[in-house]
Amino acid sequence: MLETEQLHAHAERIRSSGVLGRSRLIRRLFDFLLDCSLTGKAPKEIEVAIDVFGKDARFDVSQDAVVRVYVHKLRRKLEEFYAGPGRTESTRLAIPKGAYRFAIERVEESPEALNPAPRPRLPWRVLLGASLLANAVLLLVLAYLNVRHAPTEDLAAVRSNPVWSRILNDDRTIFLVVGDYYIFGETDQTMEVRRLVREFSINSSGDLDRYLKQHPEEADHYLDLELNYLPTSAAFALRDVLPILAPAHRRIRVALASELSPAIFTSADVVYVGYLSGMGMLHDLVFAGSRFSEGDSFDELIDHATGRRYISQAAVPLHDEGTYHDYGYFASFPGPTGNQVVVIAGTRDVAVMHTADAVTRVSTLKQLDASAAKASAFEALYEVYGMDRMNLDGKLLLTSRLNTSRIWTGEPDTSAPPTALAPVRAAR
Repeated sequence: MLETEQLHAHAERIRSSGVLGRSRLIRRLFDFLLDCSLTGKAPKEIEVAIDVFGKDARFDVSQDAVVRVYVHKLRRKLEEFYAGPGRTESTRLAIPKGAYRFAIERVEESPEALNPAPRPRLPWRVLLGASLLANAVLLLVLAYLNVRHAPTEDLAAVRSNPVWSRILNDDRTIFLVVGDYYIFGETDQTMEVRRLVREFSINSSGDLDRYLKQHPEEADHYLDLELNYLPTSAAFALRDVLPILAPAHRRIRVALASELSPAIFTSADVVYVGYLSGMGMLHDLVFAGSRFSEGDSFDELIDHATGRRYISQAAVPLHDEGTYHDYGYFASFPGPTGNQVVVIAGTRDVAVMHTADAVTRVSTLKQLDASAAKASAFEALYEVYGMDRMNLDGKLLLTSRLNTSRIWTGEPDTSAPPTALAPVRAAR
């Protein structure tokens, strides 16, 4: 096959694969380099700047690296293609060092394969973020090893409570789901990641890709770093929950909330641990049948039965007080196939820790059970008092019946009993 035909063939496969993404400038640069290769033209950097990026003849390539940055990006796109859809190719398109054109190279002779283009340099802030993520994962591992050693009779009483016995007496896989947060990088013109971005509406690499398709003008500014982080309270909560699930003698899978798929809710028992804001798709299911909704942020819950707003002070604790209020949330309800879903959550760390502790201790679980009046689908709200990320104390504020018809079908259940359940009494 002639080189011209090879260039056309490679270019067509790369375009059709979608690897070039939504960046208008990446696609223009690709087409420009292809035309230069087909016509035998060897443009200079200033010519690329003018023809592709709309610069004028006064553009100073020594002061602005935009051309080199985008060539670097395009090299990465080519590597992505030949590592994926084009991995069986015997030849490949490459951009020779110091040149602004394509060349056909055999895979085994490709200098790019021997010397991969460097990833964007990560400053200390990104490395610190990765370190914090590693520490969070380490805490989760320690949670497995450092379980709470409660008296045997207390564990037996907790396990026999309907909240947990519905799961322990089942034979399905248990998914222990931890709420996580996806973060991505914002780059400057030199491809250095300047800061990490957490956006509540972007919770995975797929979400970022969909966002960039809808906002192509930002495609050249954001970068998937494959980073997620976990709240440290999840480790302490798992320390309380794991001893309860340990005797199930069934497969227990630990998963991130961002990894959940709808199939899990029909095939397995699910126990969620983490922030309310980290629940992923589980969030919409639970709150479809709840009396609560969020306010302006995940630090505020609105009770639509009473109109009251519960606002966590954990994000900005009062400076003149040592303690602050946080709010824990618990829910237990059957799934669509007789499986069970349990949610142990909170607005912030101390609320998550208190809720986990409350539903794994005999006295507080007995209080919750009495208030819920043995309902099979209910939710509970805890008021928690914290200081310096320490859980000092807390109390059960209310329990309420969940509307499972709304959760699984989106339709109201007109035959459901009144929302209010038994009044909350102090635990003895």
